[in-house]
Amino acid sequence: MFSKILVANRGEIAVRIIRACKEMGISTVAVYSEADRNALHVALADQSYCIGGPEASESYLNENQIISAAILAGAQAIHPGYGFLSENAHFARLCGKNGIVFIGPDPKSMEELSDKAVLKELMRNAGLSVIPGTKAVSSAEEAVKAADKIGYPVMLKACAGGGGRGIRLIMSADDMEEAYMQATSEAVSAFGDGSVYIEKYIYPARHVELQILADEQGNVVCLGDRDCSLQRRNQKLIEETPSPAVNDEKRKNIIKQAVEAVKKIGYTGAGTLEFLLDREGNFWFMEMNVRLQVEHCVTEMLTGFDIVKWQIRIASGIPLNFTQDDVKLQGAAIECRINAASCGTLSMLHVPGGPSVRFDTSLIEGTTVSPYYDSLLGKLIVFAKTREEALRKIKAALCELVIEGIPTNIEEQLNIVEDDRFTSGNYDLTFMSNR
Repeated sequence: MFSKILVANRGEIAVRIIRACKEMGISTVAVYSEADRNALHVALADQSYCIGGPEASESYLNENQIISAAILAGAQAIHPGYGFLSENAHFARLCGKNGIVFIGPDPKSMEELSDKAVLKELMRNAGLSVIPGTKAVSSAEEAVKAADKIGYPVMLKACAGGGGRGIRLIMSADDMEEAYMQATSEAVSAFGDGSVYIEKYIYPARHVELQILADEQGNVVCLGDRDCSLQRRNQKLIEETPSPAVNDEKRKNIIKQAVEAVKKIGYTGAGTLEFLLDREGNFWFMEMNVRLQVEHCVTEMLTGFDIVKWQIRIASGIPLNFTQDDVKLQGAAIECRINAASCGTLSMLHVPGGPSVRFDTSLIEGTTVSPYYDSLLGKLIVFAKTREEALRKIKAALCELVIEGIPTNIEEQLNIVEDDRFTSGNYDLTFMSNR
């Protein structure tokens, strides 16, 4: 087991990882930008190093500075969290060259799985139903030819990265040229890779994902499904587990398929397989995230398994000490992402309490939300024995959560969880566009 880990991230996920390390008796090293000098993750860590200016390119994406900080601190491993360098094979390889363990999949797996078009072929060969699509297309003209064969509407998607960036819905050939320019430009800005591919647009559909843990000994366990259909512009707003759209038989079957597929591709670490669920109940594989998901905590609340701790154990060579039969998907958990609507400085924070209520955040009084990073302030999660009780609990928690000085989406989240379409469980990816 590691004795010291550097956390190459910021905000709530850096705090989350540091707390997990503390509970495991592992010393922590924080890195921070000039804008985050007074951040909570810096205060909680045993050591901390400023690695550059406020822009992410100057700090949290600065590979050499992060490696230098790890070497200087004597860290044995680096946890990248999510975003930033979490899916960067070059950084993972750089860690290895400097004798530092990257807490995540090996660089080769990351490279193979980072190209979503290539990944789909791997998963098709592994037995999953895959959305019809292409490999990377090199021009708008090539994209039009591919879309004509697949049939409109289609999605234009970045081959690298995630988080809803570099994605455009194409209704006809007339829309392609402008959308291609926008998607490639956005992909270059977000991921440093402008390659895109085409896939069939499945409509209406729900976004359902499966959380996987896989160790170096070949053991693979799925920690159930998450419904992530509440999205705006491909950005998730609310997640719940289990999905109200999936019955026990369907869940058992897709879990079995996903576990076997992950075994066949030889993946190691925490990962998430993302699917579209059509109105006939068919699962269509979209992509795999080779990192910790933002919404991992809603799965933790349902299953009781600490995914961050298991990431660390797996990276240190420790095998999973539980099997698929040990994973009990009983009850319901709901997560609301609390985002800043604009910049500001926190003047007051009141966090809701009570049994099975959790708020993952880095907020402390005086925290300033800057324009340099993601707008996520925290994640409010509840668990209950039934979905009905979980709905009541998340409403109560949202009403109790107070954040002053920073405009937030708390009221909007409360309106969503009170919407009849959400309370009934009969919603899909069109929910926000139809409000």
